[in-house]
Amino acid sequence: MKAQWNGTVIAESDDIVEVEGNAYFPMASLDRRHVIDSATHTFCGWKGRASYFSLKVGDAINADAAWYYPEPKAGAEAVAGRVAFWRGVKVTD
Repeated sequence: MKAQWNGTVIAESDDIVEVEGNAYFPMASLDRRHVIDSATHTFCGWKGRASYFSLKVGDAINADAAWYYPEPKAGAEAVAGRVAFWRGVKVTD
């Protein structure tokens, strides 16, 4: 699968875990040239505290368009070391 935004592949992998309709890519599949750390955090009752990345392609920035769980709660280990996308990022086979 591929995660693309603004005509650029942000992540690509055959090792995908699907949770709640979201495709979680291995963190190692991210093209770090297009990733910016974000200070944003949210909380999921069963997965734990989420952290975010913003995406940058050329001069365009997609704020908080990717999220991950640095320390997922028990029962959510499937998302450990993985990242998912939203906000216009297209995930395709």
